[in-house]
Amino acid sequence: MAKIGMIGAGSWGSALSWLLANNGHSVTVWSALADEIGMLRECREQKSKLPGVILPESVLFTTELREAVEGMDLLVLAVPSPFTRSTARRMKELAAPGQIVVNVAKGIEEGTLMTLSQIIEEEIPQADVAVLSGPSHAEEVGKGLPTTIVAGARSRSTAEYVQNLFMSPVFRVYTSPDVLGIELGAALKNVVALAAGIADGLGYGDNTKAALITRGITEIARLGTAMGGRFETFCGLSGIGDLIVTCASMHSRNRRAGILIGKGYSMEEAMKEVQMVVEGVYSAKAAMGLAEKYGIQLPIIEQVNEVLFCGKPAADAVKDLMLRDKKIEISDTEWS
Repeated sequence: MAKIGMIGAGSWGSALSWLLANNGHSVTVWSALADEIGMLRECREQKSKLPGVILPESVLFTTELREAVEGMDLLVLAVPSPFTRSTARRMKELAAPGQIVVNVAKGIEEGTLMTLSQIIEEEIPQADVAVLSGPSHAEEVGKGLPTTIVAGARSRSTAEYVQNLFMSPVFRVYTSPDVLGIELGAALKNVVALAAGIADGLGYGDNTKAALITRGITEIARLGTAMGGRFETFCGLSGIGDLIVTCASMHSRNRRAGILIGKGYSMEEAMKEVQMVVEGVYSAKAAMGLAEKYGIQLPIIEQVNEVLFCGKPAADAVKDLMLRDKKIEISDTEWS
C-alpha cells in the first residue's frame, strides 16, 4: 500500500482518488476551497463535478497542503492547468528530495510556452516529475469502465512505479519515456476538440468531424515532432486516442464549449455555461506561440484562435479552412 497525496479535488482528482483507494492505497485529497472539502467530508461525493461517484471511507480530505504532501510516497497534481504553477510553488517547501509528482492536468502556459511538467520541474526542482494521460473521462473512470492510459517519466523505474500504483482490472497503464510528446498531445487535442465542437454547433456532420480529427492529429504531430516529441506518441493513447474521445464525447468540456460557440455564444459565455475550466481556451494562444517559434503551420488551431479571441464567425473559419491552397495529403510521399 502506498501513501498518496491528491492535490486537487475536481472531477479528475476525485475519479483518480476513487481508483487509487480501490487499489488499496491510502489517499489524502487536498483542495484550497473549504466548501469543496466540507462537501466531500459530508457526502464523500464531488456533487457538482462528478455526481454519483462515492469515494471510499478510507479517503481523507484536507485544506492543509502540508497534510497532503509531507510523508507521501506519491503526489498527484490534479489542479486545472492555470493553477499548476501557483500550486507547485506552494508545494516546493513541503516536497521531499526525489519526491515523485505525477501531473494529470493538460495544458501549455501561455506566457512561457512551457508544458506543465516543465513548470513543475521549475517550481519543485527536487521532484521526480511524471505524467499520466490518455483517453480517460473522469465520469467513466469513476464508474469503473475499462480505460487505458499512458504513464510518462524520465526514467523507466519511475514510469513503472506509477504504472503499478494505478493499474487495475479496469484501468490499464502503459509506460513511455516521451514525456514531452505525451504532454503536447494532451494539451493540443483540447484545442482541436474546440474546433470539433464548433462544427457540431454549426450543424455539420460526421464527415466534418472525421476531417477535423485526422487533420488535427497531423497538426499536433507536426508541431510535436518539431519540438522533439516522438511521432509514435501522437499515434498512441495520448495522441490520436485522446483526440478521438475528446472530439466525440459529451463528457468533453472542450467539445461542449465548442458546441456553444458554434451556436453563437462568445468564448466567455461558453466557459460560464460549461462551469468548469475549458483547458483548450488556455492552450490555444500558447499553441500559436509554439507554432511561430518552430515555424510550423497549424491551420485548424489558427482558426480556433481567430474565433476565440478575434471575433471571427465560426462559419467563416470553416470556409477559410476549406478554401485554403490545394495541398498533397502526405508531404514526403513521391509519385511513382
